[in-house]
Amino acid sequence: MSASERRAAPRTAVVWDVLDPVLAEPGRPLDVVDIGGGTGGSAVRVAGLGHRVTVVDPSPDALAALARRAREHGVEVEGHQGDLSDLRALVGPDGADVVLCHGVLEVVADPAAALTGIRDVLRPGGHLSLLVTQRHAAVVARAMAGHFAQAAAMLDATEPPVAGSRTGRRFTTAEATALLEAAGFAVAATHGVRVFADLVPGSLLDLEPGAAAALVDLERAVATRAEYLPLATQVHLLAG
Repeated sequence: MSASERRAAPRTAVVWDVLDPVLAEPGRPLDVVDIGGGTGGSAVRVAGLGHRVTVVDPSPDALAALARRAREHGVEVEGHQGDLSDLRALVGPDGADVVLCHGVLEVVADPAAALTGIRDVLRPGGHLSLLVTQRHAAVVARAMAGHFAQAAAMLDATEPPVAGSRTGRRFTTAEATALLEAAGFAVAATHGVRVFADLVPGSLLDLEPGAAAALVDLERAVATRAEYLPLATQVHLLAG
């Protein structure tokens, strides 16, 4: 395992633990849409499982990188330039079996409308994988970095920052769940992601034998424990 893979595994293992059974369950190729899928980190992996994957992303540079990555891995991924407002036109009338929406809800103008649009393209019995940045952990991170005013301002902030900011809005688990339910989704599973992964120095994972695997095991152990959920950098919700 390369250094980059060792560092990535604790940050993504919990999400894939949830998604892999969903992608394997039907025993047939699924139509999967990855919104904001960028350079294809998730899309190429899903395509490698034999599914038909479409990435919708506003960046032409990201889509070009996606095409290169897909070629390097010997898979086909369809890329379309656009965003959530274009979703129905890009996905087509038949819709999708699975929609990935990872790190997108933070930056859209209207999260409620975005989820309603996703609901509109999801086939009956389909699944939405929603990954959002969690506010409580962001407050802690700002405070630990000495940015106390920023931490205080973030405590109850539900709107995105001013234009030009590098970060979007943050969600609590309750807020994300309420948005999903208002859009007609039923939440099937909720997991904390990156509870400890962002606190552990990368050099430790590189130098200490077995550290990365042990951290993955720890992330899995706490992912569904409610007392650790506020510490998670991200929250993953599987809904249908």
